[in-house]
Amino acid sequence: MDQTTGNAVDELLQTYSETGGINYLDAATTLPSRLAIEAACAELMSLMFPGFRSEALVSSEDLAETTRIRVRNLHARLKTEMCRSLGKVPPDEATEAKADELLAKFLTELPSVRRILWTDVDAAYEGDPAAKSYEEIILAYPALEAIAIYRMAHLLYEKVPLIPRIMTEWAHSRTGIDIHPGAKIGSHFFIDHGTGVVIGETSEIGSRVKLYHGVTLGARSFQKDEHGKIKKGGKRHPKVEDDVTIYPNSTVLGGETVIGARSTIGGNVFLVQSVPPDSLVYYEEKQLRIVPKGKHKPMTTRDEFRE
Repeated sequence: MDQTTGNAVDELLQTYSETGGINYLDAATTLPSRLAIEAACAELMSLMFPGFRSEALVSSEDLAETTRIRVRNLHARLKTEMCRSLGKVPPDEATEAKADELLAKFLTELPSVRRILWTDVDAAYEGDPAAKSYEEIILAYPALEAIAIYRMAHLLYEKVPLIPRIMTEWAHSRTGIDIHPGAKIGSHFFIDHGTGVVIGETSEIGSRVKLYHGVTLGARSFQKDEHGKIKKGGKRHPKVEDDVTIYPNSTVLGGETVIGARSTIGGNVFLVQSVPPDSLVYYEEKQLRIVPKGKHKPMTTRDEFRE
């Protein structure tokens, strides 16, 4: 090792000895493994959509045994990570019992998740004229993966630290769709295209809602305490009622903002106020100009476009 490399090592070690939130050396065994959670997410997707999400083909004859093996492996993997999340490695008897209890409830709720995911697949098929089949949606649509992982992470959100957020961020990194596991979302949910969609922690979304790419359901502002620190918790994100459509790149902010049922929010809208049911929200713009090439002087500045 040359002197430059040695100096870099020494300086890094010096930072490790300093106090800071990015040092977690002695207690690292009480953190869940990100890689293990990501592997669990892939296993969960195979359970939700058998035959679609794994390299090995699954026949009808093998489905029962394959499912048992997957559930058994998933239980073992998640139990270890839950014990870590609960702060006990090696786990004591009480921690193991708590992890077993949480896992049992989680696994028994997976059939209900599958049923609601079926409504999401159906919403995608009915809402996208480009969708040729359910199979295409399950195999190819990134939004379905993001929604599926969100729905499973949501089951754990108020019970287990860290793991639900790792799950949804795994989906976020793969799909470009950021759904916080704390959000509440009804059935028949469809995100078309999906890239850039952000759904905040306290968002509430009804049934049969359709979002396009670039939509943000976010917080308008953050309250601060007497020390100037952001207050955690509280209702910060909007409520979207049933049968609402929000078109691309629109932003809806605020915990008191409610988008009434059956409303349509046009593209590129910035909204910080409530909208009554059956509303159409859009910006009125100047008339679009289309002129033949070569018959109009090219515009070079913004002022030249003005009347």
